[in-house]
Amino acid sequence: MTIDYDVVIIGGSLTARYAALVANQLQAKVALVEPKLNYGFYYHQAISEIGNLAQHLREAVGLSIPTSPVETPEKSPISVVLPEAMLYAQGVVSNIEAQHSAANLAALGVDVIFDNGQFQSSPHLAFAISDTKSGLNQRLLRSRTYLLASGSRPAIPEIDGLSATGYLTLSNIWQFLLYGRGKYTPNSPTPTPPKNWVILGGVPQSIEIAQTLARLGCHVTLVVQRSQILPNIDPEIAQLLQAQLEVEGVRVITQTKVTQVRRIEDKKWIQAGDQAIETDEILVATGQQPNVESLNLAAVDVKWYQRHLVVNNKLQTTNSRIYACGDVIGGYDFINVAQYEARIALNNALFLSKSRVNYECIPLAIFSQPMLAQVGMTEKKAKQQYHHQEVLVLQQYFKTVAAAQIRNETTGICKLILLRNGEILGAEIFGAAAGELINIIALAISQNIKIQQLENLSPIYPSFAEIIEKSVQEWHKQKLNSNLAWQEFIESFLHFRRDWNL
Repeated sequence: MTIDYDVVIIGGSLTARYAALVANQLQAKVALVEPKLNYGFYYHQAISEIGNLAQHLREAVGLSIPTSPVETPEKSPISVVLPEAMLYAQGVVSNIEAQHSAANLAALGVDVIFDNGQFQSSPHLAFAISDTKSGLNQRLLRSRTYLLASGSRPAIPEIDGLSATGYLTLSNIWQFLLYGRGKYTPNSPTPTPPKNWVILGGVPQSIEIAQTLARLGCHVTLVVQRSQILPNIDPEIAQLLQAQLEVEGVRVITQTKVTQVRRIEDKKWIQAGDQAIETDEILVATGQQPNVESLNLAAVDVKWYQRHLVVNNKLQTTNSRIYACGDVIGGYDFINVAQYEARIALNNALFLSKSRVNYECIPLAIFSQPMLAQVGMTEKKAKQQYHHQEVLVLQQYFKTVAAAQIRNETTGICKLILLRNGEILGAEIFGAAAGELINIIALAISQNIKIQQLENLSPIYPSFAEIIEKSVQEWHKQKLNSNLAWQEFIESFLHFRRDWNL
């Protein structure tokens, strides 16, 4: 069999283009099959930034968050801000697309193919695409290895009446806000955006979008089925995040299941527990499922379940020549995690390496305001894995940091989880600059740097990194108290032996 490529990347995600660039830099012969690319992530980030600016301006001039619907669309804050936000977002996406375009990849030597395809096993493993440009029925891409980076799409829950009533998802919300559904104001080509939203949440993006829409002047209700707005985060931090959303006007309903959706006249109604909620628009953001149905994976013995592909710790699927990375293998859509997985998968696919994924030092972030960032173990997991007396939790509040006071960003908390010997197990940070601070902790974990070594950090003053310095001081204090307690125990034991002549 003739081998045409070292790796064929089945794309449709930003991670796929990143993987194609990395493989090319590794001097591999690469093909990228890309049916369509969604830039929704960048729209989301850009519009969130506009929402942040609108919030800061509102606070600066002493305006409050609107608490009642505005009668006319022309006076609605979102109707005023959204056109500029979308224009800004379009500019951001255009610039990023130019830097990471398929044309640039092609210029580097990547064979970029804009088409759909599927695997075939006979007579040899290959990826077959319908080569519409050449007029051939199909073109076979034969490769030593394959990388699945086709991303995911929203998983829609089974709710009575949801499909008939209509809804938006994470994949089309920004296009809807940009182009609408034909509802235009008399004096502007910009669509009139919905004023009232219900978001069926459960993923980080649902929290981010809820806050962004609220900051743009919408009325938002976030409905979450679990007991807290996100699983696997510290309960105290979850409460702080929920409180921040509520302060900004987001109505948060937890431990509630949506049972039915109806359209009555021009309004949508949601039955959430024992509450009937009226809204203009519904956003479903409860989870994702992999884009793999059309790939004919069963024919090449690749197993997958409803929400993820089956991979080992080298990111091999159940077919040893096919690897996978990103949200196609499950989990939340974190681009830095997907890119880390792409590097591991390509290293194993191209060089027969034995590199294994290790997520302990890979940071995660939820782009709320303030940001929530996490790396390594949570306090709960650490105390499950180690004896609870061996685990120390260093907790510092942002209000103790000079930079936070100067910038009036005092909401937040930093929790470091470590062993008594100073080994850092994890961290959760909710506050300003959390994304930058968590990178420092992630580096320390990856390089086995103990907490006492961070004493030499000497961060610029004032800066938010001061909170790490304060954590080191807290560690010294807790360790001293622990040593004193142990010394008191030894002395008490010796007195006991002496008194009883043991």
